[in-house]
Amino acid sequence: MLIRIRSRDGLERLQIDNPNITIAHLKTLIESQLRVPLHNQTLSTNQSLLIAKTPSEISQFTDMSNPQTPISTLGITHGSIIFLAYDGERTIAGPQIRPAGSFGRKMTMDDLIAKQMRITRQENPNCELVSFDRDAANGFQHYVNETLAFAVKRGGFMYGTVSDEGKVEVDFIYEPPQQGTEEDLILLRDSDEEKLVEAIALGLGMRKLGFIFNQTIGQTKKDYTLSNREILQAVELQGESDLKEWVTVVVKLEVNDDGGADVHFEAFQMSDLCVKLLKDGWFETEIGAGDDPKLSKMKKDVVVGGKDTKEVDNDFFLVVVKIFDHQGPLSSTFPVENRNTMTTMRTLKNHLDRTRNLPFVKRISDFHLLLFVARFLDVNSDVPALAGCVRAQATVPEGYQILIDSMAASG
Repeated sequence: MLIRIRSRDGLERLQIDNPNITIAHLKTLIESQLRVPLHNQTLSTNQSLLIAKTPSEISQFTDMSNPQTPISTLGITHGSIIFLAYDGERTIAGPQIRPAGSFGRKMTMDDLIAKQMRITRQENPNCELVSFDRDAANGFQHYVNETLAFAVKRGGFMYGTVSDEGKVEVDFIYEPPQQGTEEDLILLRDSDEEKLVEAIALGLGMRKLGFIFNQTIGQTKKDYTLSNREILQAVELQGESDLKEWVTVVVKLEVNDDGGADVHFEAFQMSDLCVKLLKDGWFETEIGAGDDPKLSKMKKDVVVGGKDTKEVDNDFFLVVVKIFDHQGPLSSTFPVENRNTMTTMRTLKNHLDRTRNLPFVKRISDFHLLLFVARFLDVNSDVPALAGCVRAQATVPEGYQILIDSMAASG
């Protein structure tokens, strides 16, 4: 069977022949297949392991500390994700290099393709524009500005609709579990939670449209639009989607003429060529500390401006998208998921008490509230049905009202 290992290096696959192996055996497989020394490994089914920084914090993750425990008793099956923390560096096997003399050397098909892989700018995006619901946009930038003070990165997936003319309308932002630093943004994606998000979007007649993140105040001093890490993350997420109108939005602080700072939104698509280069394996995905953040590295030479190079200015991959705003169908006053504050039944009660004068469907017309409530409903039937009521602004069936009221009352 296949299980997935998520570490600070990203997501990797591990092949296992016997689903009943012990944790000790699992660690030897990680050492042989992923090159992480056995004595350096800490494993857990808890994604918070990746956020732990000190040895004492890491040592608190003990659910996979007994080497004799069979992994099947922990619910680990085909496709499961295990989280791995380790000290030091590891050596990853690179491609085999066959030396070839320059005299009489035959050009391979790869060489010919590389000679023809010209990096050019894409003038027009595959969408007409992106428009933000004002409350959703403000909720994201306000948290990044007021709470995080633009000191660390934060990201979210944008949901809404696309018109026949290619107009992208963003009506809510889902913020997955994540860990942000000044330079990097690690998404600790939760597949179960994302299924609930997709079920809500389905009921609302919406879909995933793109990714939004902020640059930090330290990055404002750098002379790039997007860094190499940001390009790589943006194109990976765009490549995951089958939506040609997918948009990446950056929120940043810019110094104004008075010496103060204004919050700016900028929207881009990664060019079609950028997505193709990623899918065809041209991007060098290991970014070193000494690499220039303005440049994206390729594994083979490409042609830029008539010259062969392995380094491409990030701006070549960006296609600017116009930004507008609108007032969408949802409110955005319920606390946002996966932030520093815990959302409880008391939170739900306070929200419903504040809005008691409104019709019930109006009181729950908030994506973040729907996501909180969805954890207690059937993802395949109840969640899309409840979201469908919100979409139509129809009377909410009594059963759902009673359930939500009783949840609030328990707080």
